[in-house]
Amino acid sequence: MLDTNILSQVRGLFQGLQSNYTLAAVIGSDNDKAVEMREFLNDFASTSDRLTVTFVEDESHQLAFSLLKDGQETGIRFRGIPNGHEFTSLLLAVLNADGQGKNLPDEAISRRIAAIQGEIKFETYVSLTCTNCPDVVQALNVMALLNPSISNEMIDGALFQDEVSRRNIQGVPSVFVNGEPFHTGRGDLGELLQKLEDRMGSSETAIGEPIERTYDVVVLGGGPAGASAAIYSARKGLHVGIIAERIGGQVKDTVGIENLISVPQTTGAQLAADLKEHIGRYEIDVFENRKIDRVVLQGTQKRVFVRGGEEFVSPAVIIATGASWRRLNVEEETRYIGHGVHFCPHCDGPFYRNKNVAVIGGGNSGIEAAIDLAGICQNVTVLEFADKLGADTVLQEKAHSLGNVDIFVSSQTTAVLGDGEKVTAIRVKDRNTDTEREIKLDGVFVQIGLSPNSDLFRDQLELTARREVKIDETNRTSLPGVYAAGDVSSVPYKQIVIAMGEGAKAALSAFDDRIRGLIAQ
Repeated sequence: MLDTNILSQVRGLFQGLQSNYTLAAVIGSDNDKAVEMREFLNDFASTSDRLTVTFVEDESHQLAFSLLKDGQETGIRFRGIPNGHEFTSLLLAVLNADGQGKNLPDEAISRRIAAIQGEIKFETYVSLTCTNCPDVVQALNVMALLNPSISNEMIDGALFQDEVSRRNIQGVPSVFVNGEPFHTGRGDLGELLQKLEDRMGSSETAIGEPIERTYDVVVLGGGPAGASAAIYSARKGLHVGIIAERIGGQVKDTVGIENLISVPQTTGAQLAADLKEHIGRYEIDVFENRKIDRVVLQGTQKRVFVRGGEEFVSPAVIIATGASWRRLNVEEETRYIGHGVHFCPHCDGPFYRNKNVAVIGGGNSGIEAAIDLAGICQNVTVLEFADKLGADTVLQEKAHSLGNVDIFVSSQTTAVLGDGEKVTAIRVKDRNTDTEREIKLDGVFVQIGLSPNSDLFRDQLELTARREVKIDETNRTSLPGVYAAGDVSSVPYKQIVIAMGEGAKAALSAFDDRIRGLIAQ
């Protein structure tokens, strides 16, 4: 079943396995995927002498297997055949259980995972064509490996439609914890860990003593601005640390990028990987999956406190925390997030095949979303608040050429309507006449831009009316030794190429202040 080239690559990856692993499968005799599952697992197990597979057949409709290490449960289980994008999740489950893999967290994150309290059973519904699902599955699998009280089961939603319907799942990945909804959509280890800590609590004694780290420059954020600031600082010979939820930041949510000068075409995921590779060529300490709890920016030594007991000390802090998706902030929006209200058309669009949806926002991201959704949806309604679209002309022309895309400007979405379980319509006001109407539909994709991630700094730095960190032309803020760059700052035009330049400027300003004695060395 598995391609011979793939099997050869897997054999190479598994050459260094130290422990013995068993794929313990339970397969229902009446399941039409039973033969395929057997072939898949046998092929996979053939890649190493350290792998074996066992089968138990019963009269149920089961199609699942667990990963055992030296005969002991790891807490990782797959329901369905982890092919497609989830094949990597299976590979990494084995490698991670063996202590291998670049996705394994560092000591501080591992301590936080181990400190989570209570018995935790994750159920993660995925689509094998979803590009964001593996990130969530792999993060939860890592948690299961590091905390014996945590388990995670990947479930192929296409094979268990009755469960998908019963649980009213309308987007993937869709995660349940102990039977209750927990998370929907894109996510990474840091985000999921934070949500789990907030829900379940942590043992402070398990986390251990605080860890203090000292640097010449600390960069907050790992997007284009943060990566640029860190690289420029490191090239000056400075000791640099990056604190970020993820390298790439919001860029990872962008599918196609065609305006990064000298790079005719790339993707957000590829650019994020390229940023990480470039950072890795310098002696820069990267602290991913971090949640900053608070900052103290006054004084000669700035202090950044991170959840889990880490404290970063530096005379120079460059803020590059970026921005997050804006919400409509209308009635019932929050209630239906993941149940008809979405922010990622590429993740959740496939759930609306042959259905009617709306895209809120007429900028580049909104019109791109409409074009993509038009290929699978029956009808796409674009609603733009302004009196004209803001998207590039070429995108507008493409959208107007599609027969199942309707575009309305001067339209304000005033409410999301539903039946208690899912979205059924939205209420829209014509801003020219103030008349309101309801548009019946199945899903809403919100694409109205970004909001700066500046809450941490609002009591210590001067912000603009839009809550951006106010900077001068050299990226200096209202406090000495504190600089800002990219989408969190007041620089106009939120573009990747501009953020990169702004990060470089901030680093050069910090270095200039250092050599002139304006900040401590």
